[in-house]
Amino acid sequence: MRKVYRKLTKEQKARGVIFSSALSPYPTDDIYGLTVHEVNKNDLDISKTIARLKDDRFFNDSHFKYNIIRR
Repeated sequence: MRKVYRKLTKEQKARGVIFSSALSPYPTDDIYGLTVHEVNKNDLDISKTIARLKDDRFFNDSHFKYNIIRR
């Protein structure tokens, strides 16, 4: 599993998102149907949630090859 780092979109910034993660079989998150997990600035345990979303070892043997992280 490879991590791909991108900047947050303008829309995500406007909604108060500080971090997002999406698993993808391709190095882009422009694919329809991906589940994007977001962390907002008002969430509880922000650092714990971000650490969990970065830990993608469980998916190493799946069809997902990329963890697209936006921050």
